[in-house]
Amino acid sequence: MLHPVSFRYNPSHCIWTSSHEMLRPCVLKPYKFCLTLRKNTGISSGANFVPNSSCCISRIPPIMASGVSTAATTQQPPVSTQNGSAQNTASQPLQIAKRLEKFKTTIFTQMSSLAIKHGAINLGQGFPNFDGPEFVKEAAIQAIRDGKNQYARGYGVPDLNSAVAERFKKDTGLVVDPEKEVTVTSGCTEAIAATMLGLINPGDEVIVFAPFYDSYEATLSMAGAKIKCVTLRPPNFSVPIDELKSIVSKNTRAILMNTPHNPTGKMFTREELNAIAALCIENDILVFSDEVYDKLAFEMDHISIASLPGMFERTVTLNSLGKTFSLTGWKIGWAIAPPHLTWGVRQAHAFLTFATSTPMQYAAATALRAPDSYYEELKRDYNAKKTILVEGLKSVGFTVYPSSGTYFVVVDHTPFGQEKRHCLLRVSNQGSWCRGNPDERLLFESRRWKEPCEIYFLQR
Repeated sequence: MLHPVSFRYNPSHCIWTSSHEMLRPCVLKPYKFCLTLRKNTGISSGANFVPNSSCCISRIPPIMASGVSTAATTQQPPVSTQNGSAQNTASQPLQIAKRLEKFKTTIFTQMSSLAIKHGAINLGQGFPNFDGPEFVKEAAIQAIRDGKNQYARGYGVPDLNSAVAERFKKDTGLVVDPEKEVTVTSGCTEAIAATMLGLINPGDEVIVFAPFYDSYEATLSMAGAKIKCVTLRPPNFSVPIDELKSIVSKNTRAILMNTPHNPTGKMFTREELNAIAALCIENDILVFSDEVYDKLAFEMDHISIASLPGMFERTVTLNSLGKTFSLTGWKIGWAIAPPHLTWGVRQAHAFLTFATSTPMQYAAATALRAPDSYYEELKRDYNAKKTILVEGLKSVGFTVYPSSGTYFVVVDHTPFGQEKRHCLLRVSNQGSWCRGNPDERLLFESRRWKEPCEIYFLQR
């Protein structure tokens, strides 16, 4: 796997290369890690992360999503076929379409499984360790009792479409038609997939900002897109506008962006958004804007690029319920776009999931009509936990990069030195955490399951 751009920092920062030994920052999430800092270590004393330096790095992906290995180590029993013959399943290779064969088991599957195995705090996947608000859960229960349990209308129950439009107007000032410009999906990940599959043709160029949510590359690959990368570099992860302009071509169909940004915590500034908007208008480029963390903006106000002059007609705004209301398992998302773009999104959505959970949609409508005090309290709570995390990381020697939004923090681990670096992060060249004794014991000495940033770059 290659980093899209090879470059080097000074010795006090990460060294980025295209080899299997490349260094990357590590992503941690404040709402979980702060509990351990408080409970087990304390901010002042820090956490004793560093295992001994004798551990080695495995190059074998630790877990396969299907639960089987490409190289079986035990003899499988014969399986009977319809005609009574038997075949040995151990000899059958895993099968996958060429457009997906370069992708490994998602790092989120790997980390969650290992976190369960070791009883560790899972810092690697984007869900909280506390439940969503009671008034939203009660609304879901009431919808179930009221018999709202059959298929919903394909593009969303009317009440939720209206609630999404109301919230969007309050946040951006834009008035959208809930019937023609709002499409409810099974989480934002499906909204992303429906947008790519519904609006991108094979060979179209799509520009993404690396690091990025790993679903972007996979869904663009399924759409047959040609992906171009612009890398956001530490310490401030600003958008290199000149570099962005240089890779735009007559084949550029869209720019896919994410603000607040996963995993850096960066928020795109108004100046950056204006520059992107001008480039898109000049070259007739679409924008797909993933804004699932819009309510977790700590140091500046979130700006939706669709609200800029001339941009609504060329923008698909993607969002969801899960991050804001701590209900990620409900998988309620949506796409907001003008009718000529909504048509493609809805056509793809119709043949992906067709419809989304009916009672949860009614409850989501209740959630989106929450008073402003809910969002203010949410930001205060996350910001306090972020402060605990950042101070704790600094106290044990990490360099912590600025994070203006989301619940992600990126750190530079090189102050620990090479031996400590490997034992702390345990990253192999496949972007996977190591397994096997003593590696797993060492990985979980601190009982904190972190996430390597390299999974947020292009797979090769």
